[in-house]
Amino acid sequence: MSTKQPAHQPAPRQVHLVAHFPGVNSTTVWTDPDSGSQIDFESFRRFAQTAERGRFDYVFLAEGLRLREHGGQIHDLDVAGRPATLAILAAMASVTRNIGVVGTLSSTFNEPVELARQLATLDHLSGGRVGWNVVTSSDAFHGGNFRRGGFLNHADRYTRAEEFVSLAKQLWDSWGRGAIVADRRRGVFADPDRVRGVVHRGPQFEVAATSTVPRSPQGYPVIVQAGDSPAGRDFAAANAEVIFSRHTSYDDGRAFYRDVKGRLGAVGRTEESLLILPGATFALGDTDAEAHERSREISLQQTSPQTAVAWIEAVWGRELPGLDPDGSLPTVDPGTGEQRQGQVSTQVADRVARADQLRARARDEGLTLRELVAAETADHSFVGSPETVAAEINRYVQGRASDGFVLVPHLTPGGLDEFVDRVVPLLQERGVFRSEYPAAEGGAANPTLRRTLGLPKPPKPGRVARAASEVSA
Repeated sequence: MSTKQPAHQPAPRQVHLVAHFPGVNSTTVWTDPDSGSQIDFESFRRFAQTAERGRFDYVFLAEGLRLREHGGQIHDLDVAGRPATLAILAAMASVTRNIGVVGTLSSTFNEPVELARQLATLDHLSGGRVGWNVVTSSDAFHGGNFRRGGFLNHADRYTRAEEFVSLAKQLWDSWGRGAIVADRRRGVFADPDRVRGVVHRGPQFEVAATSTVPRSPQGYPVIVQAGDSPAGRDFAAANAEVIFSRHTSYDDGRAFYRDVKGRLGAVGRTEESLLILPGATFALGDTDAEAHERSREISLQQTSPQTAVAWIEAVWGRELPGLDPDGSLPTVDPGTGEQRQGQVSTQVADRVARADQLRARARDEGLTLRELVAAETADHSFVGSPETVAAEINRYVQGRASDGFVLVPHLTPGGLDEFVDRVVPLLQERGVFRSEYPAAEGGAANPTLRRTLGLPKPPKPGRVARAASEVSA
């Protein structure tokens, strides 16, 4: 009789879930009767509280600095409005207790001292629940909103972002240990000998500043990033703590996961210090067949006539006046090179071959132009019964194709309800998703976002001298 003990089974990897507020994009179905307002606080309150009820890590907001245009006309999706990110994050933090709030803010069209101050302030007010999705913007279209216009060359955008984040961290670290003093007679105040100024001279910024805000409960906001170019991946390896990835297929996700996490050792980081969370859409049904039919219906709703025409014109590389979205694909040949129409820019290696491919699919499947674009662009990441979707999400995480997902529902604000009610309990039963938020540290009222994500807290700065510290980038 064998006395060999069974091998120890490692604990399953835990799934991370993020709720992306379904804002101004082709995912959101604004024509649905259940769709709410993009600027009514009730939409943000309900969405954030639903995500918190589902024990999600954080709520995520994208940001649009300008209404998009196509052919000189405002895109139909953008009439919903594009409110400012920081104000919404503050409002959502005020009606939640544990969930994090993360917003997209450009490193191109902001200034480090002011943005670092705003983020640090919000991090304090929320009890350390804030994250910053660092994005770069290089085009003149967005630059038209700013006095410097489209001043930044495409190749320089990550140079600026690196310097921006580095400078922000210097400011967040400029209040050393013991900088805040509590005295019964004098109250709570800052010891000026433990607060240092930051003097920075680099290729992008020249700053002499003293932070007006102490270090936050989590050290500083969690850094999120979404770049995918080689420069973007290097930036993420050096700076990001969460990557909002576009690699949603299993094999592609595994390749991206290996590539980016393989870069961490060279910059002195561990695999656990960076989470990779692809964006994902979903369609649920009582059965897999019902879910697939629902997915098809939602995809068509997500593809407005103007969106369909804009997509075809971008692929064709030319304007196509009078194109009927409910008719056939263009019979004219595509243009050559890159065609810009307002904000729309699409590069296709062989436009003629791509056009022929699309015509063949439309002919074989009997699709109108709009139906074809829906089939090409609105394919949902997870489609099936709650059991099927829960199993597939878990497969990705256990197989290291991701650490979890940023879920993008198609309705505002109730599109997350069904997932929270039907899929989250199944993940909890599998033992791969939390049933409660982690306990707060040190008597705090709530866990910080870093604690919820399982990310390390930046080391505390030592006792700093009052004299300015000069840094050359």
